[in-house]
Amino acid sequence: MSAPPVTLDLLADPVSLTAALVDVPSVSGDEAALADAVQSALAAQAPHLELLRSGDAVLARTRLGRARRVLLAGHLDTVPIADNVPSRREGATLYGCGTSDMKSGVAVMTHLAAALAEPALDVTLVLYDCEEVEAARNGLGRLEREHRDWLDADLALLGEPTNGQVEAGCQGTMRVVVRTSGRRAHSARSWLGANAIHAAAPVLARLESYRAREVDIDGCVYREGLQAVRIAGGVAGNVVPDTCEVTVNFRFAPDRSLDDARTHLGKVFDGFDVTETDAAPGALPGLAEPAAADFVAATGTTPVAKYGWTDVSRFAALGIPALNFGPGDPNLAHTREESVPVEAVTAATDVLRAYLGRG
Repeated sequence: MSAPPVTLDLLADPVSLTAALVDVPSVSGDEAALADAVQSALAAQAPHLELLRSGDAVLARTRLGRARRVLLAGHLDTVPIADNVPSRREGATLYGCGTSDMKSGVAVMTHLAAALAEPALDVTLVLYDCEEVEAARNGLGRLEREHRDWLDADLALLGEPTNGQVEAGCQGTMRVVVRTSGRRAHSARSWLGANAIHAAAPVLARLESYRAREVDIDGCVYREGLQAVRIAGGVAGNVVPDTCEVTVNFRFAPDRSLDDARTHLGKVFDGFDVTETDAAPGALPGLAEPAAADFVAATGTTPVAKYGWTDVSRFAALGIPALNFGPGDPNLAHTREESVPVEAVTAATDVLRAYLGRG
């Protein structure tokens, strides 16, 4: 027997809405139940919005003829649950998978899109799937291919966890696999073989000694990072392995292009077999754009660099200024202890409500 459909109250307190969103599991690739609930709620509670369903993405927009349009974007998916669903509230803190990244941001944006029938700005709400996995599956990429006109805006705001600050731009990301080879042999006669895992020691040594850059762009300091995130090798407990693979993730400042990042990794791992498996470019802060500057002024905060990749990169590639702004704590994202302060959700709602109301 299938589970009964979920009913969401979009006009309720965004803290309660955050809890309700968390209570509908939506690990990447399994967002259908949550997308159904959001779509049904918008259709019933926000008649002023035009709706579109695309796969497990839900889009809505006003058509008021305002001078400027802002796009509110958030992903519906989460990383795998770590015994932290359903949500629970302890005092002034709400706990649960996605509370920080980024169902609290989705709750704020969806609540305001539904509640503000006559905003001073035209509003587009884009809630999409599969952001937490490889770039090829990202639902926003699908929307760009199939419904490009829905992404047009003067400014895009991503509800990523930023502690209520404006985080500008984002780092680029690239994953590569560094392979070493050897020769199999019985481990009792190891001198007859060549151990591929041992051969990976210089790879790890280069990573250990790597000194990452810090880059100041428009007052935002981006810190790069180069880390081994997985190592695989070995055949059996009595066999000298003949292959080993070290997976490396490079997080780079947005002043580097993808080609620059590839060239850099080629130098770092010179002499080794390197294969790229995933890559996405970063985004420059873009704070000089008038729409971005207006939003920063409305928040009363000083922008900082975004550590991590977000879909501001996709909007920047489309020529749309984009910023990260959400109530969650990025340091708690993806953890068992993921949570969001109730006050942070309320504060982010107030800031965004004032901005949408004043134009």
